[in-house]
Formats: sequence, structure tokens, C-alpha cells
Amino acid sequence: MTEAPASVEVLGCRLDCVDIEEATTRILAYARGSRPAQVVTLGTEMVVAARRDPTFRATLAASALNVCDTVGVLWAARRRGARIAARVTGVELLERLCAAAAKEALPIYLLGGAPGVAIEAAQRLAERYPGLRVAGVADGYFPAERSARLAEEIARSGARMLFVGLGSPRQELWLAEYLAASGAGAGIGVGGAFDAVVGRVPRAPERWQRLNLEWLYRLLREPHRWRRQLALPHFVALVLIDEVRASLGGRRRP
Repeated sequence: MTEAPASVEVLGCRLDCVDIEEATTRILAYARGSRPAQVVTLGTEMVVAARRDPTFRATLAASALNVCDTVGVLWAARRRGARIAARVTGVELLERLCAAAAKEALPIYLLGGAPGVAIEAAQRLAERYPGLRVAGVADGYFPAERSARLAEEIARSGARMLFVGLGSPRQELWLAEYLAASGAGAGIGVGGAFDAVVGRVPRAPERWQRLNLEWLYRLLREPHRWRRQLALPHFVALVLIDEVRASLGGRRRP
């Protein structure tokens, strides 16, 4: 699968119009290939941050695949005419890819999370998907100066898929700089997916997920997250302002 997927722009960020099945197929192809490919799970806060940070914006533009991670991005993309049935979240992508990797004997590496989380996540994933080869794990508590050595360790492990859960924008910037040195074919930023796998951050019930209300479920369970949720109305306002400017013939802000 070499042809680029259809895409739309959301406030200057490219979003590829793929569902979970197509995303999985493409990432498996990257993992088998010889050229490193970065995958971004594009969220609302990331789009807002990219408007302020040219380096981060360039990183998102250069990635091989940007999938829709949050309800805000999904809403904005549909307003632009995108045909996207549902989000492609980091944890769902991790689970799908591990299931496929177990069947194809593609070794994986987990990088990120608090000490012990990646190890536990690897154990649980290996139990769920017999045959899964976990080439290695490392937590996200490492200094910047250790990054090059860590990439070398990943390369020696032989991992073909590298899942990075360092939070955004750190995980995207780290992959942009070190994915090639890691030797992995695919590098996927998955945010807090490892915490979800081990149950530290429980996912919303399926009904809430189907209604795209997982953000509300998290807020009700963790009220201290309310400041983070302010990014959504800010994002909505930016999208609507962008549309008004476009309708008046003005140029969209990159």
C-alpha cells in the first residue's frame, strides 16, 4: 500500500482519512519495510500546540500517517467533508497492532510510562496475544542525553514496531529525531495507552465510547483534569473562526 490516503487539513495540520483497519494495514507495511515511518495519533491539544510551535508543526507535517485520536479532531474533520467513521485512538491502535504482530512474528518495543508500567503492559499484551514478541521495554523517565543510547538499544533489540508513550509533544519530537536510529520500521506515538492496558487509567464503557463521550467520562472520574478539557472549546472556537475567515475569502492561518 504505497498510495497516500485521502486527507484533510484541520487548522493547518494534515489528518489522514483512515479507519482502524486501514491504519493497521499501513502501519504493518511500514514495520515490514526498510524506511522508518512515524505515525501520529492526532489530538485536539496537539493541533492547538502546533499553531504556536513551528518545530512541532513541521514534525506533524513530516509524519507518514496522522490518524484521528480525539472527538474534537473528528468533529472538525467532518466539517471539512472528511469521511471518517470513528476515532483511531492510541490504545486501540496498540491492541490491533499487537494482535497482528503476534501473528506475523514482528517484534515490538514499548517506550514510556512511569517506572514499571511498560513492563506490566508488555506482560499483559503478551498474555492477550500469544506469540507476541516483546523485544524490550523502557520507561519514560530518562534524561534527554540518554536518548541516543536508548535508540541504539532499541536497534539492537531488533524491534520492528516502536510504541512510544511519552505524552505529546515529547513523543512526536523524540520519534522525529530518533526513529531512524532505532532501526524500527514504524514508530507510533500512543500517549497514555500503556496506562490503559494495565488498568491505571480505565477506559470509558463502550456505550460512552460509541457516543464519543470518553472525554466526559474521564472528566467525571478525574475532575482535576478540567484544565486540560479547556483545550476543546478553544479548539472549537479556532475551527469556527477559521471557517468564517475562509467564507470571507481570507487565508487560513497555517
